[in-house]
Amino acid sequence: MRHTITWTADGAEMPALDFALIERWLEAVAASHGRILGDLGYIFCDDEKILAVNRQFLQHDYYTDIITFDYSRGKLVSGDMFISLDTVASNAAGLGADEGRELLRVIVHGVLHLCGINDKGPGEREVMEANEDAALALYTDMLSNN
Repeated sequence: MRHTITWTADGAEMPALDFALIERWLEAVAASHGRILGDLGYIFCDDEKILAVNRQFLQHDYYTDIITFDYSRGKLVSGDMFISLDTVASNAAGLGADEGRELLRVIVHGVLHLCGINDKGPGEREVMEANEDAALALYTDMLSNN
């Protein structure tokens, strides 16, 4: 199954990432959840853009790190994800976390949503965080074997 992952920047500078490694990682994460990676679109933006998207499509009037639009069908995960690099940076600073690692967490967070993992209901945030941690551990393993 061929898939396409597009990486674009809108009002923000494109982050310096190993996109080929990240694509293999996202494919492995999807497979670990019994899913097949379809077409994904990542749009890196600033806070103003994500606020506009949040207001227009979700009627939410606040900043967030990621908004995921799910186009998945069955086991094929597909979607568009807007990521605010401003919010990722401020969240990393607030957590005392590495900004690059926080960005990877947000990138995989979108795919985990597409795999059916939620984070809004009771106990769901802990499940999402456990899945993010497992995915980041996989990324670290892939990076060391790269």
